[in-house]
Amino acid sequence: MSTPNAYELGFRSVDREFVDRRLPVEGTIPDWLSGRLIRNGPGRFEVGGERATHWFDGLAMLRKYAVADGAVRYTNRFLRTEAYDAATRGERTAEFASGPSPVRRALRWLRALGPPESTDNANVNVVRFGDHYVAQTEAPRRIAFDPDTLATRGEFRFTDDLTLHLSTAHATVDPRTGETVGFGLQFGRRAQYHVYAVDPGTAARRRIGSVRARGPGYVHDCAVTRDYVVLVETPLRIDLWRILVPWGDGFLDALHYDDDRGTRLVVVDRETGDLVADPVVPPFFTFHHVNAYQTDDEVVMDLVAFEDASIVDALAFETLAEDAFAAAPDGRLDRFRFEPTATDPDVTRARRYDGGCELPTVPRSVRTRPYRYAYAQATDRRGANGLVKVDLEREMATEWWARGVYVEEPRMVQRPGADAEDAGVVLAPALDTDAERSVLLVFDAETLSLLARAPLPHAVPFGFHGRFFAAD
Repeated sequence: MSTPNAYELGFRSVDREFVDRRLPVEGTIPDWLSGRLIRNGPGRFEVGGERATHWFDGLAMLRKYAVADGAVRYTNRFLRTEAYDAATRGERTAEFASGPSPVRRALRWLRALGPPESTDNANVNVVRFGDHYVAQTEAPRRIAFDPDTLATRGEFRFTDDLTLHLSTAHATVDPRTGETVGFGLQFGRRAQYHVYAVDPGTAARRRIGSVRARGPGYVHDCAVTRDYVVLVETPLRIDLWRILVPWGDGFLDALHYDDDRGTRLVVVDRETGDLVADPVVPPFFTFHHVNAYQTDDEVVMDLVAFEDASIVDALAFETLAEDAFAAAPDGRLDRFRFEPTATDPDVTRARRYDGGCELPTVPRSVRTRPYRYAYAQATDRRGANGLVKVDLEREMATEWWARGVYVEEPRMVQRPGADAEDAGVVLAPALDTDAERSVLLVFDAETLSLLARAPLPHAVPFGFHGRFFAAD
């Protein structure tokens, strides 16, 4: 019998939940590392005998790696949401690329006297608002969960009057203030981006400012500096009419790339909420930002850029089934510099790493600040995904690869009290196709030498994002 390939293993539904399962550890995990790596992503792709058509549409399943005293304990649990309950009845809900049949969708419209409420299948990321641990997707419905057991606690709602129809699953914690900065999109005759901040103590959300959207464009992530929030409004346009009609196939059906539009950099002042600048540059697409900061007069913004939005369609199962990720275009780490207060800001762009990469991260302490090192998934080889550490000062990179191993999003954790930016470890879940199971990899953050492996009892579907929450 042949070994299952990366598509068969990495996009195969999970049918078992493990609770506080102690993992075998090969190697040594530093004793100082203590806390939880909690990740989010799809765990089940079949509903009512039909398989989802896109990676983004699987049912949300949290995964927790609790690390203490050199040991790792693993828990995985599906979010118990309305989408989950519907799936257990064999009913599909409207997701990124799929939804119920046109007839069923039209009936829901009639019952709701308008568009039904968006999905609560929060399968993209996790965040902490005050004392609340919350799972998020790009729909404006957030699900609270218990960080110890991963049990679903119910829907998390802000008490303000801010209306959002789409909301980022990426929120940046400013290490200076502790507040979490995010944004969302409100549809209407004048579509608007609303930029907001969440208080670290009370979890109250305040509006920073609102800016008119053009297109509107699909914006997945944002850059945050000391004084500014930058939204990169890509030419991937959202067709509002396609969202509002009851026969649409999902959010993906409403996205259209218009390479004649250019990419708009929307710069919002964090104190006043004013639109400071919105220069337009030649078109490109991005999902994820690396980091951003300010010099005396410039904003420096690093992100993973694609030539166009073909990466979105490349993550559909029809394409992934041919050779997992091989057909997906590679993103490149690019640096943008501009003077935000200039009358007509001149934006420069430079390549910082020639290899393909995605899912970038930096140490928490340097977010919004000048920094030297970025860590990311390396993507430009067949039969594997690797790990890369980019030295942005020396313009050098260190990479780690292993045949048949598909590394997911890395998270860099600094050693408490360390002075060096890269003193610590990198935690990277991965799929080992030869072993037919997933594994937590622990690397030395300075050298990328592999310190430890902790194999899981099963193969977990490829996930999206997560965070490491240090022990209190």
